[in-house]
Amino acid sequence: MEWLPNPPDGTAICIGFDGSENNDWTALRAETHDGFNFTPRYGPDARPTIWNPAEWNGKTPRAEVRAAVDELHTRYRVTRQYCDPQYWQSEIGEWSLKYGTECVFEWPTNQIKRMHAALERFETDLANGRIHHDGCPLTAAAMANAKKVAKPGQRFLLGKPTDHQKIDAAMATVLAHEAAMDAHAKGWAADQSTTVLVLGTRRR
Repeated sequence: MEWLPNPPDGTAICIGFDGSENNDWTALRAETHDGFNFTPRYGPDARPTIWNPAEWNGKTPRAEVRAAVDELHTRYRVTRQYCDPQYWQSEIGEWSLKYGTECVFEWPTNQIKRMHAALERFETDLANGRIHHDGCPLTAAAMANAKKVAKPGQRFLLGKPTDHQKIDAAMATVLAHEAAMDAHAKGWAADQSTTVLVLGTRRR
């Protein structure tokens, strides 16, 4: 599938963020009002917002991530952003001050009941055509790697089969969709410009 371009600047979007410190990848994914899920591009080279620590001297380039978040909030009308908070608490505090404490929320992906519900909704909406995507090959690989891991109560989370099979872009995709669906539930309109930032990361 062709890797489609990003939506035009000024589009209303929701964002999902899953990050790491030095092993797993870090990813920002976004979704438009009509369900287009995509990997934003940022910076002078229009790089995808998916970072492999191996390409950055073995550590997630936090300055790059901060620059990407700032660019997305400048170029687009961010309605809601969900992210897992682990390892990024300081950045969350900075974003809270910059974008407003009423706009910053954490979305921990290790809460089994909550994450299981998000995954089930994502599966259902994908199967019923509520989500379409940009064909990002990095995200496609993460989706292919992601496996259901059984949890108590007949629930499941996502896990990686081996350490080198990363799933972070898949996690960010689910979070972006969850943010979008929650925004719709609160009456999100395509021309709405309210900014809500929900931030964090997952494990290493």
